[in-house]
Amino acid sequence: MSDISPLVKRSLVDQALEQLRLRINHGAWSVGQRLPTEPELAAELGISRNTVREAMRVLAFSGLIEIRQGDGSYLRALADPLDTLKALSGCTQEQARETRQILEVEAIGLAALRRTDEDLRALREALAVSGAHYHGDLDSYIACDLVFHGLLVDAAHNPTLSELYRYFSSVVGAQLRKTLNISPRRQQVFDLHVQLLDAVEQRDPERAKALSRQLINEP
Repeated sequence: MSDISPLVKRSLVDQALEQLRLRINHGAWSVGQRLPTEPELAAELGISRNTVREAMRVLAFSGLIEIRQGDGSYLRALADPLDTLKALSGCTQEQARETRQILEVEAIGLAALRRTDEDLRALREALAVSGAHYHGDLDSYIACDLVFHGLLVDAAHNPTLSELYRYFSSVVGAQLRKTLNISPRRQQVFDLHVQLLDAVEQRDPERAKALSRQLINEP
């Protein structure tokens, strides 16, 4: 038996969203599991299939579910990525720095142990592009720098760390923008990126982590 009460008020799409989010939060489905069909959900909620379809589209847009044409809908995440981004956007610069110390430094240490030759090729290319923009337009450089750091985290070959860093990269970019709008870009800081890549290439996790910490504290 379903524990979802029939909906009788206005704004049925919003109410359907609320009920579906509650089920997701309460663990009614596991990540990767196929959700009930639209007719099944419509019957449980006491609403039309069109209302269910609109609610599911909103959930898909927010990243909570994945709609596969001809196959059904699958749970993609247990937390709404939009809510996560809202929370991240409110963190202070010091909180962002602390989080990078925990997340990015450790990921880069793993990257030094696990990187592949393909990872190194992608990192060298990204660093070259970043270097070409280092003394140019600030937004272009930050975008290139985030690509390089994202590839470093990806080289740890831990999908969870990569996903977390992708969410957090907007905060990293904002932190860089605040700092570099005040302080001039110095070549020795960019050179730390070159040394960091060398440490990853040489499979030296402690040196890679030390250089990563230095970069975070001196962007």
